[in-house]
Amino acid sequence: MKSDRARICVFGASSGRIDQAYIDAAYELGKLLAHNEMDCVNGAGAMGLMRAVSDGVLDGGGHVTGVIPKFMVDNGWCYDRLIEVIITPDMHERKQQMAEMTDAVIALPGGCGTLEELLEAITWRQLGISARPIVLLNTHGYYDPLIAMLEHSVAEGFMRGSHAALWTVAATPQDAVDAINDQLQEGPMNFDSKY
Repeated sequence: MKSDRARICVFGASSGRIDQAYIDAAYELGKLLAHNEMDCVNGAGAMGLMRAVSDGVLDGGGHVTGVIPKFMVDNGWCYDRLIEVIITPDMHERKQQMAEMTDAVIALPGGCGTLEELLEAITWRQLGISARPIVLLNTHGYYDPLIAMLEHSVAEGFMRGSHAALWTVAATPQDAVDAINDQLQEGPMNFDSKY
């Protein structure tokens, strides 16, 4: 059931082999989401940044909805602390569910899965399929190479200059939450057509 509170989709690594600083930033983000009365929707992972952001939200008294494919549940990858879990038949349905039920996206650092989810969200916004704000939480400059690649795409004409505003880069969890708050209050932005 959708509440009146903003629902923020948080993408992030499920790896447990990462520097503690990334985990701390994810946990802090979760606490800030709860403090700002924003609900979290994520991939329901039991490890890594997905778990850390869930812990932060829950420890802060907030609500987390996990969306996870059945094969991941069957493999024991679903975080058992979550009360609300939506099980989907596959990865595609998972992403579709998350897109339909959220108002904005925050991308934490992550590997191929996180990058794929983030780039799809940017593409959907570029094509006008979604108007959800997108914030990259650039902990320790993690996203610097991706940002440089996207800027290179603009410089080489593969994206319009205005499309650099499809995403916002935040250095800290507080910056990320502030950016989401600001953009949700401002309402949807208009972008030049890709074509």
